[in-house]
Amino acid sequence: MSTENEGTAVPADPSAPSAPPTPPSTSTPEQTTTPAPEPAPAREAATAPTPVQPPAHPAAQTQPTTPAPADAPTVVQAPAPAAPPAAVPGGAGGWPPPPPTVPAWGAPLPPAPPAPVAPRKRTGGLVAAVLVAALVAGGIGGGVGYWAAQRGDDGVSSTTVSSGEAPAAFKRDPGTVAAVAAQALPSVVTIQAKSGGPQSEGGGEGGTGTGFVYDQEGHIVTNNHVVASAADGGALSVTFPDGKAYDAEVVGRAEGYDVAVLKLTNAPKGLKPLPLGDSDKVAVGDSTIAIGAPFGLSNTVTTGIISAKNRPVASGDGSGGSNSYMSALQTDASINPGNSGGPLLDASGAVIGINSAIQSTGSGFGQSQAGSIGLGFAIPVNQAKNVAQQLIKTGKPVYPVIGATVNMNERGEGATIAAQGSGGTPSVTPDGPAAKAGLKAGDVITAFDDRQIDSGPTLISEIWTHKPGDSVKITYERDGKTSTATVTLGERTGDN
Repeated sequence: MSTENEGTAVPADPSAPSAPPTPPSTSTPEQTTTPAPEPAPAREAATAPTPVQPPAHPAAQTQPTTPAPADAPTVVQAPAPAAPPAAVPGGAGGWPPPPPTVPAWGAPLPPAPPAPVAPRKRTGGLVAAVLVAALVAGGIGGGVGYWAAQRGDDGVSSTTVSSGEAPAAFKRDPGTVAAVAAQALPSVVTIQAKSGGPQSEGGGEGGTGTGFVYDQEGHIVTNNHVVASAADGGALSVTFPDGKAYDAEVVGRAEGYDVAVLKLTNAPKGLKPLPLGDSDKVAVGDSTIAIGAPFGLSNTVTTGIISAKNRPVASGDGSGGSNSYMSALQTDASINPGNSGGPLLDASGAVIGINSAIQSTGSGFGQSQAGSIGLGFAIPVNQAKNVAQQLIKTGKPVYPVIGATVNMNERGEGATIAAQGSGGTPSVTPDGPAAKAGLKAGDVITAFDDRQIDSGPTLISEIWTHKPGDSVKITYERDGKTSTATVTLGERTGDN
């Protein structure tokens, strides 16, 4: 496990005019007042679905058959009907041909002459009227469509669609990601850490991480591995989303918990601490929102869910220091190098964890610049809050202990109490919590309260979710026999 400190218009036909000719005037008496010679031919022309063959005049023969451009933009033109002989003024040319009974643009349509009523064909008369209306509409659509396509000033046109109903100030409902992010972002900071010492010896090097406002006094909570490089003579800078930067100093660090608290040296007024939630009440599937500076991209918001709880995680920053242990909240919200120390929020905007580690596709533990693969881990806020309060109060962390050294390499069947402690000391501290409960070297601890234990790191992760003085039930095996004991946790101050 690694910490991530890680539509072109068609050109006009060269031989065609830039705009269609003006339709013939309907005011000419010969065209508007002269009735058809006989009622029968007039009815036939009105009802026949196929075009009437025009008179054998050279110009009139070519006019109605001239096709419209095949790829006229946007508009699909309906085929215009052929004009009756009385509507073609001497075969006057032009393209496209004007529809036979269409008046000038904007003028009202003249009433169609009534068709003779045949007592036995009343349905046919209705059909004829519908066909006439359809043909007239088709002619108008085709002519207007071509006219509109040819009216562009520069031959290029575009169409935009806008919403006329969008409110001037769109408000996000409470509980939406946008609303939660807008509320939380002003209290999330980007941390720049630079190590001390001469630049020739690596001084001035550092990294980027994230933190959040803990109280109005200017305390910032983050990960220990974010600020570790600047803890001894280095420099820390905290930048808010509005671009304002402030110097900061380390108040206290807890390496085992991977928690640190900073203090702004000249804290501004009006700081808004993020509200703290209850990580014990989080459920798998709950929505999560992570805010941080992945790869230096400050104020980045990502979303996901709680994928698992009580996930035992041992993480290191690759610097050779001791690992940190946590019974973590697992989330699939995208977390990358630079998200370290940032808040993991629930749907109400309360902090439920501190983003701390990611699973890397690389081999082994340590720092990696690999991107998110959907396995991120956060320190539960209930634990982080206890640690932060202790660091603000004393500057030093306090750890609960059982007073026994366990094997940290074996995994699968519990946490085995080692035969010997570090430096040849007893593996079970004399008169310590484990000794008082009757535990001995070689015992295999398989459960801690109601949590199954499969390794030493898992046991430590569970111990550190408690406080010194808590009484817990331990299940262990000795010589193939399972037993239980109650242990009252002791304490250890500091990381050394």
